[in-house]
Amino acid sequence: DVFEQPQHVGHKKIEFHISTEIPAVLQINSEKEEKNDLYATTEEINNTGFGRIFPAPSSNDKMETEEEDDEIPSEFISRKDLEKNRLSREEMEKYSVFKNYEPGDPNCRIYVKNLAKQVQEKDLKFIFGRYVDFQSEVERNMFDIRVMREGRMKGQAFVGLPNEKAAAKALKEANGYVLFEKPMVVQFARSARPKQDANEGKRKK
Repeated sequence: DVFEQPQHVGHKKIEFHISTEIPAVLQINSEKEEKNDLYATTEEINNTGFGRIFPAPSSNDKMETEEEDDEIPSEFISRKDLEKNRLSREEMEKYSVFKNYEPGDPNCRIYVKNLAKQVQEKDLKFIFGRYVDFQSEVERNMFDIRVMREGRMKGQAFVGLPNEKAAAKALKEANGYVLFEKPMVVQFARSARPKQDANEGKRKK
């Protein structure tokens, strides 16, 4: 026989004496671990929470406006609200007021038409004030709004902005903005030389 025969031993009882009380040292450690876990999870939440909310801007232009947004006082419209209430290109095509739309020659004055009857200077200041640096006295003085209420000019307005760049930005962002349920048509104002232009037009013909 290669293997030894197992000797038969009577049944042995194996007993474990486990006390339900956890030693104080272990208890403190486990509490600490729990707290650490809590910190870890809240840190993870915090880390993932911020910085990833914003969609990637599609152009540099958007980056610029995003940075500037922080500096724009709350008394003026935010870029988000401007975009939210603005018609898309497809929607603009459905309106006759945008049919032969031409922005015109860039200058620092813009011309706004298709305004609702109840539009006042303060409504336009709320929209176009975001393109003016009110810290600068020069810009403040150049900012000028005239809403026409008489005769054929009714529903139109002229807005003077500090410079051509501000006017171009305002035109781009506010054209098609729906104010009192009417989309605004924003163009560059024609320069005060209509006679000369008319003569040039005649000469060309």
